[in-house]
Amino acid sequence: MSFELRDHTADVAVEATGETLGGVFAATADGMAGAMCETVPTTGDRFECAVTAERRDALLFDYLDELIYQRDVRGVLPVDNRATVEKSGDDWSVDASARGVPLETISAREIKAVTYSEMVLETTEDGWHVYVVLDV
Repeated sequence: MSFELRDHTADVAVEATGETLGGVFAATADGMAGAMCETVPTTGDRFECAVTAERRDALLFDYLDELIYQRDVRGVLPVDNRATVEKSGDDWSVDASARGVPLETISAREIKAVTYSEMVLETTEDGWHVYVVLDV
């Protein structure tokens, strides 16, 4: 799994790939962290989060939004993200964890929100591809 940051007018976009749906979710979250901070120390404790939604794209949106919420509430930058995505009945869910780097130990740019603008979540020959625009 990997990610690249893309310029997007006044915002920033993350383009990510992964062999699994959970892998591409985690890569996208790592990309969001990369958009906030270029150099990440090895400090911080892991925390868990879980999100449920009716659609895959809504799940990705809500997952990234939850990480922004965790950043604000815990005062940490979520890095080294891990995620598992499953479908149960009509709902999609992600069980995830991240290492929370204390914000006071880094210099970070604020991501205000995730957007649906130009969002892509699709399968490829190698797994999954995501493109998501973040409001800075």
